[in-house]
Amino acid sequence: MADPGFWDDAAKAQRLIDETNEMKKKVDEFQHLTDQVADLDVAVSLLQEEADPDMQAEFEQSFTATTASLRQYRLNLLLNQRYDRNNAILEIHPGAGGTESQDWGDMLMRMYSRWADQHNFKVTVLDYQPGDVAGLSSATLLISGHNAYGYLRSEKGVHRLVRISPFDSAGRRHTSFASVDVLPELDDTVDVEINPADLKVDVYRASGAGGQHVNKTSSAVRITHLPTGIVTQSQAQRSQLQNRQTALAMLRAKLYEREEEKKAAEKAKLEGDQMDIGWGSQIRSYVFHPYTMVKDHRTNYETGNGQAVMDGDLDPFIDAYLQWQLSQKNPD
Repeated sequence: MADPGFWDDAAKAQRLIDETNEMKKKVDEFQHLTDQVADLDVAVSLLQEEADPDMQAEFEQSFTATTASLRQYRLNLLLNQRYDRNNAILEIHPGAGGTESQDWGDMLMRMYSRWADQHNFKVTVLDYQPGDVAGLSSATLLISGHNAYGYLRSEKGVHRLVRISPFDSAGRRHTSFASVDVLPELDDTVDVEINPADLKVDVYRASGAGGQHVNKTSSAVRITHLPTGIVTQSQAQRSQLQNRQTALAMLRAKLYEREEEKKAAEKAKLEGDQMDIGWGSQIRSYVFHPYTMVKDHRTNYETGNGQAVMDGDLDPFIDAYLQWQLSQKNPD
């Protein structure tokens, strides 16, 4: 029988290999971008000597593509926290307000799903609790892809919607809130101790959006961590055992995050910083009446194209957040 430490060493070795490959990939991308910029420079010189409509069109196309690649490369360089390259566990919880907030939660789920599709990320619905009339009462998504957590950690917080309600026959304006929590999916190299005696495990029948994936057996699992009151649940898998493993993995991520936030709070207190490390503060407003604007309250980045944002165009907000976070660490 293999020494238990063997698996830990193997996981650490694999992580080192992954990090080395990641650095090599960044170097290769940099060299490729350098070559693209050099080609553009040559094209500019040729066009200055003699106008050529075909070459001009090709240059403009290459310039647009290179600009987008440079922006993505710069964005990836900002993803330097420990778990940025991990998959992301994203939870959506509507606030008070019944149908209005539950519908807003469903809109956010659609927004993040569309963003993930645009990045060729896989979206797995780990848990979905439908709303009473419309929308959802809670949802948990696993978004799998390189740097998924690094991108989506910018979305953690309260999202505010202002619109004319489709559920109000009088056509009045309503304000709705929903909280989004984002956690990294942790691998086995992260040690989080969980005492089985501290767990309350409940099983129930799975239910999906629009009645999809409804099981006749009680395969869905809800785990309550009694010392902290943290609750995780999964119904994405077909078997109760698999859902239990998924819910436990989510619990590990939440307990790890709780401990990290506690350490950050203690560090901030010692250093005299008044930094908000909580996830409950309002981070972004989506206004659709009497005007259209989506604004991030941390970075002050805003856009008037609210429909594009709801269709998944979140990269400008993510880029602005990462730049802002970098400036907070290096104010000078």
